Formats: sequence, structure tokens, C-alpha cells
Amino acid sequence: MTDSDYPANQGQTGKDASNEEPPIANEGASATEQNNAAPTDEPQAGEAETAAGGDGEQDAAGGNAVSADEQVVKLKDQLMRLAAELENTRRRSEREKRESGQYAIASFARDLISVADNFERALRAAGVSDDQLPEGHSETFNSLVAGIQLTEKELLTMLNRHGVQKLEPSGEKFDPNVHQAVANVPSAVIEKGCVVDVAQPGFTIGERVLRAAMVTVSSGAPAGGGDASAPGSTVDEEA
Repeated sequence: MTDSDYPANQGQTGKDASNEEPPIANEGASATEQNNAAPTDEPQAGEAETAAGGDGEQDAAGGNAVSADEQVVKLKDQLMRLAAELENTRRRSEREKRESGQYAIASFARDLISVADNFERALRAAGVSDDQLPEGHSETFNSLVAGIQLTEKELLTMLNRHGVQKLEPSGEKFDPNVHQAVANVPSAVIEKGCVVDVAQPGFTIGERVLRAAMVTVSSGAPAGGGDASAPGSTVDEEA
């Protein structure tokens, strides 16, 4: 071998070596192509996790929808209860306001009742019956009685203007809510259970009773069939 041939051969050998591809790289590429080409029926791990996550999200969405519906129902119920409570409060306030104005003078009217009783007693003592002046008296006496009558009427009119009503239930059905029975008397004229006579008139204000009327109540026709005693003959005027 000559010196001139050695470098040339060496260079050729290096060139041939550089043109050859490493077998390891070729084998790796071939394995990757086989893996990509090989069909498989098993889902990938990422795809399974994604599918499982999707089902969980649907269940969570359904649960949230049910929970939202329940909250809407509860809120509607609370709103209806609140509206009913407000309406009851409004009605109660209006009733209290109306009653406070209507019954504000109840105590004052109760005190005036005794004044009306005194006028009535004075007229009875003067012999006045059914607003008729007694006969056989002087003009001065009759004028005095007429003045008492006018004063009594004015007092009752004033009370009536403020909602105070006088009760004189003669002949009416006995009502324990507004009447107070002081005696039971037989009567062939008055039906059993009805008022025969009024011993003391009653007074009401609005729907409240200031004073119950003191009355005698019929017990029906007498047992012997005879005439019953005169109405009111058994009444105790001091009852």
C-alpha cells in the first residue's frame, strides 16, 4: 500500500459510513408505525376518564335543578305566608283604629247613663206616662216636667249620635247577651221566654253592652188558667 492510496481509502470509508442509517432509529420508527396502525377496541385511559367526568357533570346538573325547584317552592310558600301576615296585620290595625274611635267614649257614656236614669225616675215620680203630661197640676209644674222631658230627650239624642243606643225590649225575645232577668212571671198575653216588663233600660255602644237591661220574663200562661198578674207587678225596682 502506498501513502497516496491510504488517505483516499480512508476518506471513502468514512463517506460510506456516514451514508449508512443507524439501525436503532429505523427500528424505533417501525415500532411507532406498527402501534399507530394496529387497531384496538379498548378505550384510551383519557377517554374513559372524560366519559366518566361527563356523567358526573350531568348528575350534578340534575341535582342542582331539583334543588333549585325546591328552593323556589319554599320561597313561594314563605312569600304567601308573609303576604297573609301583612294582610292580617293591616286588618287588625284598621279594626283597632275603628274600635278606638268608636269605644273611646265608653267610660264617659257609662257615667251619663246614671244621669238618664235620674231623669226617668223624676218623670215617673211626676206621673208622666208615654210622654203625656199629668193632669190636675199647675202650669208651673207642667212646665217643669216638660223641661225635664226635653232635657232627657236631648241627652238620649246626644248619646245616640255617638253610637250609644237605649234598650227597652218590652215584648221582645229574651236575649241573655243584652238582657238580665230579675224575675219570671206568668202571663197569658206574653209568650213564654219573652220580656214582660223592663225594670231598668239597658244601653249599648256599637257591639258592646254598656249595661244590660233588667227585665222580667214570661213563664207562660198560668197553670190554673186564670188571669195572670199585671205585667211588672212582681218587679223589684231596686234590683
